[in-house]
Amino acid sequence: MSTTPELIHSYIAAGLECTHLEVDGDGQHFQAVIVSPAFAGKRLIQRHQLVYAALGDRMREEIHALSMKTLTPEEFQG
Repeated sequence: MSTTPELIHSYIAAGLECTHLEVDGDGQHFQAVIVSPAFAGKRLIQRHQLVYAALGDRMREEIHALSMKTLTPEEFQG
């Protein structure tokens, strides 16, 4: 079964509280905009680690390339 943006969306949503979540991709390369209050006070690498934790082993096994824009709700509102 190939990985879809919808599957990645469901994996992230199940493991991380998100107020906004968009995932696009072509089956190989994916892009995500992830807005979560859990990112408050966190550096970029810490935010990405939270997303990787939500994805778990899928990041190694199913998802080959994921670019992320990780924002707090306040940053997203802008």
